[in-house]
Amino acid sequence: MKIGNFGRLDPELKKKGITGLVNGSKLEEVVWDEFNGNWDKLAYESEMLIADFQNKEIEEKFSFENFPEGKERKTTIKTRVNQSFFRSAILSSYNLKCCITSLSIPDFLVASHIKPWSKDIENRTNPHNGLCLNSIHDKAFDKGFITVTPDFKIKVSEYFNDYSKEKPVNDFFIKYNNHNIIKPERFLPTQEFLDYHFQNIFIK
Repeated sequence: MKIGNFGRLDPELKKKGITGLVNGSKLEEVVWDEFNGNWDKLAYESEMLIADFQNKEIEEKFSFENFPEGKERKTTIKTRVNQSFFRSAILSSYNLKCCITSLSIPDFLVASHIKPWSKDIENRTNPHNGLCLNSIHDKAFDKGFITVTPDFKIKVSEYFNDYSKEKPVNDFFIKYNNHNIIKPERFLPTQEFLDYHFQNIFIK
């Protein structure tokens, strides 16, 4: 019921005609206003609360090599928590399927940033800035050899024209040109991010 109370505040649910429960409290509005859109804080605070509820240290939930000490400790933990949150949010919203090929082997799936991690600190963990891609298409997307347009169509770079006689190039890339991506159930990619990738990263 508490989740239902929060549902009344969610504009994405309202777009689908879902109103949630109407008899919520003021505290829910305060919590919603604090965390709505603040993905970094939401991910980190949520994991901290879960770890506390389980009587665990947050470090137990994430593996670290050469675990840092001092001031770097919290930064490293927060980064790892937020990366994990982003991957989980993206893969679950796409039902563990690549949005281009429908490949559903989790070990080959990547939560790919549309607007790169280095270019937009505020949206590093925003699920609307992500696509679920297999590792090959993730690499191609990252390098600009493919893109997804603001109307959710796959565009393949003319770079591949020189390799069009190669069957793997056709099978992996060219045949998907102008096809629609498989849209997620939640966290539809924001057109602003898609347009950024199309205009600034895609090799036309």
